[in-house]
Amino acid sequence: MAYTAKFQALADKAMSQAKGIAPEDVDALIAKGAIALDIRDKEEHDAGHIDGSLNISRGKLEMNVEELIRDPDTEILCYCNAYNRGALSAATLRSMGYKNAKFIAGGLKAYLAREA
Repeated sequence: MAYTAKFQALADKAMSQAKGIAPEDVDALIAKGAIALDIRDKEEHDAGHIDGSLNISRGKLEMNVEELIRDPDTEILCYCNAYNRGALSAATLRSMGYKNAKFIAGGLKAYLAREA
């Protein structure tokens, strides 16, 4: 998918504000208590996701996250299909006080590809 220059610049800035986590590290982090946060739409989540992940669509993230993830110290691993929405979500969460919000580098596609 081709993105506009302004959108990509915004996503690139978000990537500089939040840490990317390697897909091969995700399972170990979840085992230690991190929350995998699928920020894709419900239909995307229903079609496939990381086992045990929480789903809050990007469009409702700011409105719903505090109800579902109360502890701002929680390690949160945001993901989408690739990385842009995941990075945008992690940066947003960091601005809301979730200091351990990160994004899965390469998103769900990279996470699933590590098994191949």
